[in-house]
Amino acid sequence: MNRLIRNTLIITILAALAFPLSAGGTAEAAGDNTLSILVYITGVTDGSPPYETMVEGAEEFAAAHEEVTLKVYEAGFNQAQWEEQLTSLVATGEYDLVIGTNPSFPEICERVGKKFPSQKFIITDAYWEGNDQIRTYLFNQYEQSLFLGYLAGLVTTSDMSGANEDLKIGFITAQEFPLLNKHMVPGFLSGAQMVNPDITLDYRVIGNWYDANKTAELAQSMISNGVDVFAVIAGGAAQGLFKVASEKGVYVVHHNTNEYDMIPPYVVGSGSMEQKKITLEALEEALAGKVEWGKASVVGLKEGYIRFIDEDPLYTEAVPSAIREEFAQFMQELEAGDIPYTLPEL
Repeated sequence: MNRLIRNTLIITILAALAFPLSAGGTAEAAGDNTLSILVYITGVTDGSPPYETMVEGAEEFAAAHEEVTLKVYEAGFNQAQWEEQLTSLVATGEYDLVIGTNPSFPEICERVGKKFPSQKFIITDAYWEGNDQIRTYLFNQYEQSLFLGYLAGLVTTSDMSGANEDLKIGFITAQEFPLLNKHMVPGFLSGAQMVNPDITLDYRVIGNWYDANKTAELAQSMISNGVDVFAVIAGGAAQGLFKVASEKGVYVVHHNTNEYDMIPPYVVGSGSMEQKKITLEALEEALAGKVEWGKASVVGLKEGYIRFIDEDPLYTEAVPSAIREEFAQFMQELEAGDIPYTLPEL
């Protein structure tokens, strides 16, 4: 065998050994300093604040790091197809990291991860512990719902023009899931009942994340039933509530993003889930190789990932000063740990 043939054979063997034998996590397996990210949206981005802010954070991160590549994939509303679509994408071996935000996403990732043991997943708004392919961060939505419920209680018991004497608040959701049922809805009612224990909750489910007409019908029915303050977790379908609330002059408190300008002056409170912040920080850890795989964290007011947006002038215009002052005192006590509550298990 001459020297040229021998050298060519050696190079071919070394190149073959350098490639991973299974798809998923290629950059980490190869030991380089690049990072290929798949942002997997379980739905569509537009109209969903958690998805919009995650994508915004990931795109900002990729723009700041030339060694990072990014793909955003929208899986659509057919949940039966989410796992199959993710499997197909991971099977290409193109992505070192999949990042998403959905309380039900860890179960899908665990099943997909069994087929591709080198693939890594970071998931926010979810809690999943003990799988060394998955890192999760659960926003303390009980805490956010608690303070939004307290504000709803102050409004429904007030003499504001849209408030009535029925002591009823409402919660409309697209679909039921454990985080909603065990943290958000109970937290919302508990917060309101800290104002007045006689406050009751009218709770309705749309059945999907896009049917604004169905949401409007539910809102009309709830208003007829005495509801004067609403919370909503419904993605694009929430537009139906906003339309009816502005027409009927009732109020909305909103989770996760600033929506004061949606139907002023009827959005009387907006919480913030710092999705962009946690996305940027998680991706920095991934690029640096410092992710604590298998760990699950709960993050809230104390950690700076949940807050109430009180600096918007539309909030000041919508809510009387006496209510704002009482609510600000509650928020101070809650953040200081002086408002006792037990975070329910999921």
